[in-house]
Amino acid sequence: MTIRDSIERENLIEGGKRLAAVLAVLEKKVAPGVTAEELDELAERLIREGGDTPSFLGYTPEGARQPYPASLCVSVNDEVVHGIPNESVKVLKEGDIVGLDLGLTHNGVIVDAAVTVSVGEVDEESKKLMRATEAALAAGIAAAKTGNHIGDISHAIQEEIESAGFKVVRDLGGHGVGESVHEEPFIPNFGRPGTGPELVMGMVLALEPISSAGKAAVTLAPDGYTYRTKDGSRSAHFEHTILIEKGGARIITK
Repeated sequence: MTIRDSIERENLIEGGKRLAAVLAVLEKKVAPGVTAEELDELAERLIREGGDTPSFLGYTPEGARQPYPASLCVSVNDEVVHGIPNESVKVLKEGDIVGLDLGLTHNGVIVDAAVTVSVGEVDEESKKLMRATEAALAAGIAAAKTGNHIGDISHAIQEEIESAGFKVVRDLGGHGVGESVHEEPFIPNFGRPGTGPELVMGMVLALEPISSAGKAAVTLAPDGYTYRTKDGSRSAHFEHTILIEKGGARIITK
């Protein structure tokens, strides 16, 4: 999406605030014994109480066999992204890490964000993995300036993850957002500076570094949505929706 007027901009910014508030509540709810379905139900209730719509519920991405059945993606440990919270019982345990990925539609404008959260006390490698992936998101945002290119974002993310000793999951990445959940351009989490589409004012992008503590290869589960690491290693995922402005990127979902 490219912002066309002040009304779209206001709706984007307001939607981002609302999504950030919902995600903050969900983060605090994460604890041993909590189920993924409880988190999903809470996410949907909070979004609807605000007068908005869950963007993922009923959304059918390209290539999917059926619509996504939940409002929230809950991905635990080796689940990389798009973990379904409500088709089987998924109980969080002490020491797990869990990715929470959520979309919200406010007055027709879609925003998208994700965090990876510790369940109780986790091991040092998991902490390092989450820190590196969150730092990669910050690096990608810093590179998102007018006149730069998608490759500058991609390269910044890759450098941060790999310098910490982890792997970039190359099959998945960020994307445009706003009018639909997934729009062009695709934003790989690896690449060369100066390559790809140029960044211009008004562009709305969802940056989402995705990393693995082991190998980068992933596999798609039979449910058609959940990606897992092939080697069973843990994965982390952080995401913000950003708006390209004159002075750099504005974080919409902060």
